[in-house]
Amino acid sequence: MATKTTPKTEEKKGGLGRYFRGVKSEFKKVVWPTKDTVIKYSIIVIVAVILSSLLLLAYDKIIMFLFGFIY
Repeated sequence: MATKTTPKTEEKKGGLGRYFRGVKSEFKKVVWPTKDTVIKYSIIVIVAVILSSLLLLAYDKIIMFLFGFIY
């Protein structure tokens, strides 16, 4: 059971150029979002971050208030 091994020089043949051609062809397949979609999703993310920050702030204040009774 002999297997054919390829020299390292054959594996690298056209390596970088072939890589960038592959990247270019993959970028052509990407469906980019519209400007309105990006703005809508960005607003949703910003609102979610603000709400989660306020929730963590409320938890922190409640815990600090409860620890105030212990000390």
